[in-house]
Amino acid sequence: MGNTFCLFCGCVEQSSVGIVEQWGRFHRVAQPGFQFFNPFVGECLAGILSTRISSLDVKIETKTKDNVFVQLICSIQYRVVKENADDAFYELQNPQEQIQAYVFDVARAIVPRMNLDELFEQKGEVAKGVMEELGKVMGEYGYSIEHILMVDIIPDPSVRRAMNEINAAQRLLLASEFKGEADKVLIVKKAEAEAESKYLGGVGVARQRQAITDGLRENILHFSNKVEGTSAKEVMDLIMITQYFDTIRDLGNSSKNTTVFIPHGPGHVRDISSQIRDGMMAASCAQVTDVE
Repeated sequence: MGNTFCLFCGCVEQSSVGIVEQWGRFHRVAQPGFQFFNPFVGECLAGILSTRISSLDVKIETKTKDNVFVQLICSIQYRVVKENADDAFYELQNPQEQIQAYVFDVARAIVPRMNLDELFEQKGEVAKGVMEELGKVMGEYGYSIEHILMVDIIPDPSVRRAMNEINAAQRLLLASEFKGEADKVLIVKKAEAEAESKYLGGVGVARQRQAITDGLRENILHFSNKVEGTSAKEVMDLIMITQYFDTIRDLGNSSKNTTVFIPHGPGHVRDISSQIRDGMMAASCAQVTDVE
């Protein structure tokens, strides 16, 4: 509805107070509601003050302890104290400029004692310091400082770029360390797997040779028992020659076009048999030595 007045009466709306003067001097504070004024004794309404919370944004440019220029954006929330409305009406002509001046003074006294990192970490302390000093001063003029919010801290653009580059470099370094550790683990695991594979391969070859030796021994014993008058050496020569011809057959049946030159003849067969027998005996002796 708003404030409505005439010569003899008026209506002060909620969240407002009226300043009533008598013959040019402050007389009383008119509370919200319907009010009577007596012009015959010099009463008149000098003005209206809102008691709602007002907000003022202040931009402050200052320098930190480590010589970085920053811009602070503060939001000051203040209101008129009803009991001291006459001080707020008569003492300050422009309260916004007064508040802004005190915020500049206090912030520029606190911020230069901090470096940039401390300013970001302790911006609440800066707002608290500004509120304490500003509350003392503005309270004398009928104003109450409700809240001060440090909305933003804006360093110089070159400083922001440098900070981003430092952050990026640190993250790249951390990523490189993790990648190096991962590569190290991969190499170690690969080496362990290769060693295990070779060990198992050796075990498999040893078992294969042991199985071949056991099979030859059984064949020799079986043949000697079935055919009288044969010695173990003769049976061994027969088995070796049979395996030799099996090998020649397998080479001939191979699907790959590979030519293999080997000596062949009765004398060479005897020599190959001796060589195979000597190799098998040496392998058996080596296995016995390993077991011991």
